[in-house]
Amino acid sequence: LLGAAAHPALCPPAGSCTMSTAEDAEWLRWVTKQFGSIAGEDKEINLEEFKTALQVKESFFAERFFALFDSDGSGTISLEELLKALSLLVHGNETDKLRFLFQVYDVGRALRHIRVPALTRRGACSPRSGSGSIDLDELRVVLRWCLRESAIALPEERLGDLTLALFEAADKDHSGSITFEELKEELEGFPEVMENLTISAASWLKPPPPRERSCRPRYLSRVYWHNHRSKLACLGGYAGLNLLLFALAALRHASLGGWMAVARGCGQCLNFNCTFLAVLMLRRCLTWLRATPIAKVLPLDQHVVFHQLVGYVVLALAAVHTGAHIANFSRLARQDGHHALAEYLLSARPGVGGLGGTASQTGLALQGLLAAMLAFSSPCIRRSGHFEVFYWTHLSYISIWTLLILHGPHFWKWFVVPGCLFVLEKVVGLAWRHAGGLRIVEVNLLPSKVTHLVIERPQFFHYKPGDYVYLNIPAIATYEWHPFTISSAPEQQETLWLHIRSLGQWTNKLYEYFQQPESPSPEPKPLSRSLREKRCRHWVQVGADGAQLSANAECYIDGPYGTPTRRIFTSEHAVLIGAGIGITPFASILQSIMYRYRRRKQSCPSCHYSWCEDLRDEEMMLRKVDFIWINRDQKHFEWFVSLLTKLEMEQAEQEPGGRFLEMHMYMTSALSKNDMKAIGLQMALDLLAAKEQRDSITGLRTRTQPGRPDWSKVFGKVAEEKKGKVQVFFCGSPALAKVIRAHCEHFGFRFFKENF
Repeated sequence: LLGAAAHPALCPPAGSCTMSTAEDAEWLRWVTKQFGSIAGEDKEINLEEFKTALQVKESFFAERFFALFDSDGSGTISLEELLKALSLLVHGNETDKLRFLFQVYDVGRALRHIRVPALTRRGACSPRSGSGSIDLDELRVVLRWCLRESAIALPEERLGDLTLALFEAADKDHSGSITFEELKEELEGFPEVMENLTISAASWLKPPPPRERSCRPRYLSRVYWHNHRSKLACLGGYAGLNLLLFALAALRHASLGGWMAVARGCGQCLNFNCTFLAVLMLRRCLTWLRATPIAKVLPLDQHVVFHQLVGYVVLALAAVHTGAHIANFSRLARQDGHHALAEYLLSARPGVGGLGGTASQTGLALQGLLAAMLAFSSPCIRRSGHFEVFYWTHLSYISIWTLLILHGPHFWKWFVVPGCLFVLEKVVGLAWRHAGGLRIVEVNLLPSKVTHLVIERPQFFHYKPGDYVYLNIPAIATYEWHPFTISSAPEQQETLWLHIRSLGQWTNKLYEYFQQPESPSPEPKPLSRSLREKRCRHWVQVGADGAQLSANAECYIDGPYGTPTRRIFTSEHAVLIGAGIGITPFASILQSIMYRYRRRKQSCPSCHYSWCEDLRDEEMMLRKVDFIWINRDQKHFEWFVSLLTKLEMEQAEQEPGGRFLEMHMYMTSALSKNDMKAIGLQMALDLLAAKEQRDSITGLRTRTQPGRPDWSKVFGKVAEEKKGKVQVFFCGSPALAKVIRAHCEHFGFRFFKENF
């Protein structure tokens, strides 16, 4: 309780909030040791110190716990009182622990300001405790504070529904109050709560561990190699090729001296790596390769990571190459005696190399450009509102390739084929961009500052679910192009959807721009009768979904480009995991999955028996889909709920059992069922969801689970279903990706990560 946050070794394993008996005993020893430093000279803990130790968001439960521990009613807790109460919770039986929970809820008359001691040595109620039963008003007060602790906002009417659902279920004799025995009987209907009561009550009072532990196996283990074999093989081949090129060039020029051998070796490696940088960003070629068998061999999903790696290698090779030449020039200057080092570096000299003997000057210019490009490509620049700095400095690749052709006599031989492909891709992109701007026919400003753009779909624009495009809106920034995933399904013919979260300078400008209803825009081209009716720019309120705007702003798109999620339809059992706005690629995929599933579903007109017909859809091998969406708080669910509701309805119509597509929602800010401050609320939410067939937080049929997923249990259940080879697709933060990747390696699942 007092030292868990400072003592991670005592935190429970990842995905668990309970402790064994041995851990409980160790925890008690730790509490005793820490008590002196926290209590101070008076050897007592007051309410404020107790709140700090508990790390409780609100004061209600801190005051309830404090009152129950303060057995003598002195207003402070001594070490003796604390250990007596904790020993009862740790070593007591199920009834003792359950009675403590009951006393927390039995606030009695002190509904607003609670300082009533109640826990005695035997766990019975003292005369100054609650009334010995819980009435409807008391339960409402407790549940209201439970909602606040879990950062859940519900209207007062909904709170009343929750209170009534739990009260009616627990008040077995309809006496108008809940007794201890009735509460115990009701809790027995929730095995997960009773399990936590039995194992450990101390974990209720301890803050959760700061982060989930990783169970990643050691690098280069058999499991790790199996899941990363293509990437590791390519890294090995890349390193081996560089060593070979360096060795051959260095040996060829060894007679010129050691520094020249090093310089020539690095120069040959630079010829290859500067060309390879361009190859790794041939997005159209890479998208085409994804549809070929070579996609199973090459790690195409990591092309951006490889591009960054090769960029660092180029800078390192360039630094060694330049340094070796400077050392050699310094040696020549000392031998010559007539020319200073500066003349070798800054003056064109025949025989030095390069066009007209300008190798030294072009080399120094290249070194400066490469250093500037790398410096301004760092995440702190790109993600701190200075994307335009990254963008413009990265355009110096044109100057770099030009200087390389002038600097190295053999570079053009390496660059001619990739360079032509690169130019061809740029020409195709420019043709797309100058073929005519597209119209943003509708804008929805959704909760959590998400901008939903509805763009007219160009003719002959074909894409796969999960693909992305580069978007340019001249009204926001004339020259900036930003990648966004297409959130509409390919089967949607007239329009494209983009959902854009406001996380940076450009995206914030986009959201703010469409908040201004009078922003000027040119007259749109006719698209259809339905779209022509939306010409005038106006605001309408659409309830929880935000504000909707019929817009006519001009935009340009470049793409589409493929992503790892293209593999989903060739999976047998796909697990889709989105964290926050990372759900966007799965928006398109889920819609397309249900469209294809509906197309394959057949029904007998006489007996209405339904079956799934094999239509030889090579791109739809799916037998089962598990969709997991993890959000921080309640409001982040709102912008995507309408689509999920539609998918649930289609699933219910196509397959009432709902086994093909299963949804799992998690809200990390909500306290889990094994937390004392949330047990009643989660029970009430379960009861009301079962009664109404609707979740109170999202309105979906799928019940929103509190806290973070227990990945061991989640993947264990997936493995038990045995629906075929499991592939996990993730889009979200890199930190969570590492955790999920580790669990996938443990269960032998293939893992694919969308760049986020």
